[in-house]
Amino acid sequence: MAKQKFYDTAIKPERAILVGIISPGQSDVQTREYLEELEFLVATAGGETIHSFTQRMQRPDRATFVGTGKLEEIKDYIKAEEIDIVVFDDELSPSQLRNIENELQIKILDRSNLILDIFAKRAQTSQAKTQVELAQLQYMLPRLTRLWTHLERQKGGIGMRGPGETQIETDRRIILNKISLLKERLEEIDKQNATQRKNRHQLVRVALVGYTNVGKSTIMNMLSKSEVFAENKLFATLDTTVRKVVIDNLPFLLSDTVGFIRKLPHHLVECFKSTLDEVREAYILIHVVDISHPNFEDHMNTVNETLKELGAIDKEIITVFNKIDAYQNLEKEDDEPITLADFEHSWMAKNSSPALFISATKKENLEQFKTLLYDRVKTIHTQRYPFDKLLY
Repeated sequence: MAKQKFYDTAIKPERAILVGIISPGQSDVQTREYLEELEFLVATAGGETIHSFTQRMQRPDRATFVGTGKLEEIKDYIKAEEIDIVVFDDELSPSQLRNIENELQIKILDRSNLILDIFAKRAQTSQAKTQVELAQLQYMLPRLTRLWTHLERQKGGIGMRGPGETQIETDRRIILNKISLLKERLEEIDKQNATQRKNRHQLVRVALVGYTNVGKSTIMNMLSKSEVFAENKLFATLDTTVRKVVIDNLPFLLSDTVGFIRKLPHHLVECFKSTLDEVREAYILIHVVDISHPNFEDHMNTVNETLKELGAIDKEIITVFNKIDAYQNLEKEDDEPITLADFEHSWMAKNSSPALFISATKKENLEQFKTLLYDRVKTIHTQRYPFDKLLY
């Protein structure tokens, strides 16, 4: 009897290499952290990082982002290791993208395109899908010519150049029309959301904000006793979730928002501003920080810059340092470790805003967190609704 053959039908992850520029003043620690984050993005998108390439430069090359020697090195590695995709840690211009593709003859993604791909994968609601599609089309519009580079390889002749140009113009018109329709659809969704928010006007609104993958959804589940999707991947939450939370006798609304990230494409922030209305209209922001991450202070700066862009930096903010169970002592320049107690004391001494140190997964210091949140929400509630009998 002939042996039965078995075939591996599992979809294998695309093999990726990463490319980054080390700019003047950028430390080795920062470079490593940036590439680790990019690798995490690739993994979230379903890829597997095989190797990373970096080059120290004053500024990216205008034509090929990296130097010609480094590009040749990358090309040799692609052939030797059967790489499927090259991911750059910055946004590439249309001409850079075209030149690199011509040289490497492989799929090229930049950071913005990769984030858009993850957003498209994560979007669940009609609003999120519309926002992602709009951002993708806005990203694609200036890069249309690369879709038609096959025409450049054609011999010249009657009728050859015109159809290519016509096709590009046709595609541009189609995309512009689609962008216009998506913007109209988002305006309608915004009106519906505004109506829903008006119906909640007698409850204080609190919003969770923070860098991506810091544990916002876990905190949301803990406070609201609901099952909001949470996992150890970037952008696990894309659609804003709003839940009614009651601490003692005090109800309020808690929203879980999309995580921020460094170099978040501007057009993506623009498209998601309607989602982030929950942030702008909240009375209190809970800024969740993953204190176990070695570069959590950079992450905090990124979040604060994004809040400034949204016009929400002046709101009352409670800083919650999460994942204290995973915290490792930091090393100072004189090699003395900074313990969690040291950091907590120094933070309290330097900052007047309230801060808490918790572990959402291990449920450490949660009662202290709830008490502070209760006091802050109650203060706002009594100021806004002094005749509300609910609290008395």
